[in-house]
Amino acid sequence: MAPAAATRRRERLDSVAQLLARQVGVVHRSQLYDAGWSVEQVRHEIDTGRWHQLAPSVVALQTGPLSHEQRLWLGVLHAGRGAVLSHLTACVTAGLRWTAPATVDVLTPKGDLVLPLPGYTFRQTRRPYAYWVDPDSRLPRLRIEHAALLAAERDRSIRRGIGLLAAVVQQGLSTPDRLATAVLQIRKLRHKAHFTLALGDIEGGAQSFAEIDVGRLCAEAGLPRPDRQVLRRDRDGRRRYLDCEWHLPDGRIVVLEIDGSFHMRTEHWWQDMQRERSVVLSGRSVLRCSSVELRLDPWSIVRDLVEIGVPDGFVCDPPA
Repeated sequence: MAPAAATRRRERLDSVAQLLARQVGVVHRSQLYDAGWSVEQVRHEIDTGRWHQLAPSVVALQTGPLSHEQRLWLGVLHAGRGAVLSHLTACVTAGLRWTAPATVDVLTPKGDLVLPLPGYTFRQTRRPYAYWVDPDSRLPRLRIEHAALLAAERDRSIRRGIGLLAAVVQQGLSTPDRLATAVLQIRKLRHKAHFTLALGDIEGGAQSFAEIDVGRLCAEAGLPRPDRQVLRRDRDGRRRYLDCEWHLPDGRIVVLEIDGSFHMRTEHWWQDMQRERSVVLSGRSVLRCSSVELRLDPWSIVRDLVEIGVPDGFVCDPPA
């Protein structure tokens, strides 16, 4: 390349230096044109092998493999104006430790047709997600609260979706209050009621919700209502409250302990095991369930209660 031509090329690169730094070397053709590059100049860089065309309108100012961050920029730039990272991709980008597929999730406004790109999922929506974009993220992405809820509603397993919300809180990336606010902002959110109750559990309020659920479940199944929040003292004299307790005709006592999502934390887990050992040593039979299971699969709990000896007034089959 002649010295004069090389100088002009360096000047053109200098004109997009900040853009290249922010987008790690992946740019949309329109951004280059706005900075003074011509169509012929861009085509020349690609034809000579200095640059790599990644999509019809997206190029990388390199020829080597793309980094993970560059792949994220490719998805957003290829999808066009207003596109943002969403769902699990936005969650992981925000710092969530979660097993997620390699596919990059990108959200676009309804009506913006995006050409397919291998390794990317482009979703359109009429929801006003522009208000949910994280202003502090270099990569255009949804706030983790909205991204996690959108991912949870798309999951085929409600339990896994609720587990995702719990992980967001347990890893210190958000709070139940912020997630609950996001629930109200997402129009027509699937499983909204389940998510709202689960967020109460995650915050530590499982007890009140679970008591209501157990009361209704016993009435439907014909089980005697349990004694609730029964006070007892451990061997060390500590006061403990048992969630539900049945005194059986044969003199045995059956306890059902209901755990909210916060019980999955390590410090609660071993404390709960200590507590359970103490209850068993007192002569009680202990069954445990999660508050999520109580809502999503209550009849399996009914069957276990009947099997251990709690008398039922009906055949324990779930209603049709």
